[in-house]
Amino acid sequence: MENLGVVGFTGAGANRLFSALTGLPVPSEYEAAVGVATVPDERLERLARMSRSRKVVPAGFELVHLALPPGAQPGEGLGARLLGSLRNCDAILVVLRAHDDAGVAADPAGDLAAIELELVVADLASVENRLERQRKAARSGAKEAVAEVAALERAHEALAAGTPLLRAGLDDAQRAALAPAFLLTVKPVLVVGNTGEQPDAAVPVAGALAVPVDLEAEIAACDPQDRDEMRASYGLGESALDRVAGAAYALLGRRTFFTTGEKESRAWTFRAGARAPECAGVIHSDLQRGFIRAEVIRWDELLEIGSWSKAKEMGKLRVEGKDYEVQDGDVLEIRFNV
Repeated sequence: MENLGVVGFTGAGANRLFSALTGLPVPSEYEAAVGVATVPDERLERLARMSRSRKVVPAGFELVHLALPPGAQPGEGLGARLLGSLRNCDAILVVLRAHDDAGVAADPAGDLAAIELELVVADLASVENRLERQRKAARSGAKEAVAEVAALERAHEALAAGTPLLRAGLDDAQRAALAPAFLLTVKPVLVVGNTGEQPDAAVPVAGALAVPVDLEAEIAACDPQDRDEMRASYGLGESALDRVAGAAYALLGRRTFFTTGEKESRAWTFRAGARAPECAGVIHSDLQRGFIRAEVIRWDELLEIGSWSKAKEMGKLRVEGKDYEVQDGDVLEIRFNV
């Protein structure tokens, strides 16, 4: 399962956001924790109602709450342990304090710059350490080292200028060549500005999602049947947590296909561009190994028809083979023989 590393300075609310998204108890800011965040999807709910499914299983992704060194503040470092853990994550969720707290003014843009600088400095050290080794390998005739050296030199130039590699204009080949260095600033980043108890506050950081983490965490901890009433009492509309989960899922480059029936309707996660046998393997390895074909229909077309059996009778199910690239929103039934 793809994972997202959650990081923020002391008081940013990264631990409360982690708890609200996963349903787990709020960890200490200095405590590592792992949980799964579900991705709300109206398409799945509608398919489940159509099929009168007894069970509904949404898609999800793994969240990793990264432990801070005690009292970590901007300029004081995130710590080698946190940075090491972050290297194992597929993407990064940065939480910034965007509300004044105990008389301390918020500076989300400054905090983001401080975190980015931490990552840039760590990457610069990694690149410098690897670059000399790979230059020697290239001089010794190792052809695969030549491309990596060129990519490392380009990365060094950007990092030395203080530019995260995500914004350095690297092409796919350069990114692939840099993979053995396990760099941090090539990872996709989602930024959340914690507005505390202020649902309508703006966050002065381009692209950041404004989330009243304190309110959302309080609501998430309540009985599900009371949540709508609480949202109304706080004047909240759509769940900000749903927006965060959806944005994180997209950031990880994931897509969703569905299976549906009386027993279960389920959202399955796959990587963008995957073909039908690979998606079959997401359900079970036997389905990939013995893949014959997939019967496919778009979720909205299936809802319009009203049932899988009726769609089959009407000849609306497409029969796709091993080369079919599954699309987000496809409803599949896999035919296989093992």
